Amino acid sequence: MPIPLIDFAKHILPFRKSGARTPFSARLAPEQPVYAIGDIHGSSHLLAQLLEVIDQDFQSAGYQNPHLVFVGDYVDRGEESAAVLQQLTTLRGSLPNNVTCLMGNHEKMMLDFLDDPEERGPRWLRNGGLQTLASFGIGALTETAPPLQLQHARSALRQALPDGLEDWLRGLPLYWQSGNVVVTHAGADPTHPIQEQERNTLLWGTRDFTKTPRPDGLWIVHGHIVVDTAHAEAGRIAVDTGAYFSGRLTAAAIAPDQLRFLDTG
Repeated sequence: MPIPLIDFAKHILPFRKSGARTPFSARLAPEQPVYAIGDIHGSSHLLAQLLEVIDQDFQSAGYQNPHLVFVGDYVDRGEESAAVLQQLTTLRGSLPNNVTCLMGNHEKMMLDFLDDPEERGPRWLRNGGLQTLASFGIGALTETAPPLQLQHARSALRQALPDGLEDWLRGLPLYWQSGNVVVTHAGADPTHPIQEQERNTLLWGTRDFTKTPRPDGLWIVHGHIVVDTAHAEAGRIAVDTGAYFSGRLTAAAIAPDQLRFLDTG
């Protein structure tokens, strides 16, 4: 359901640079309206619900040419990862110029499993990979599966993936930008320009992100960090509301000087 417009004055916090305390006070100025959708984590039914909410919202808001950006983590933890990937594939096919899917750390772990199941598989299985495999009909595995089982599971998963899906996952971008609004999976290092961010920082986050506002006036929309309620603070917009256990999938609706949160709750 929509949440009222954010009062940005409540979210201006000071930060220290060269001995001075400077507030983050940049206005939201995307070049087009954008809906940034939080971590889905195998919650296909919630994605379907949220897309309906977004469809109703942009029609009532009168937005022209809105862009949908998914922050990553489509797979793992929830039980419907295969269905989520199919939904995103269908959505991209119907709106090829208005949908961007970013890579999350869970997509990266899934790809690592495909590349090296023996070394990297156990980590993925411990973090929701078992549920993703099950959604593709691959079971009888545990987090401590022996190497031969991991190899067989890798082969089965690769065979179960629809044509082109693995290549698409490997090519997912790490960020999307419109004006001074940047969407990433796990935030960004405030001491570096967006174009110079380390891959691991965008996928896994960095401690400084939640402590230091950016000096360049960029708003960073992100998932990865689960919050009870989506919110904006000092140039950071958090949209991961733990869909797979909370039952709430959230999107930030962003337009010039406007920020609203929509969710399935």
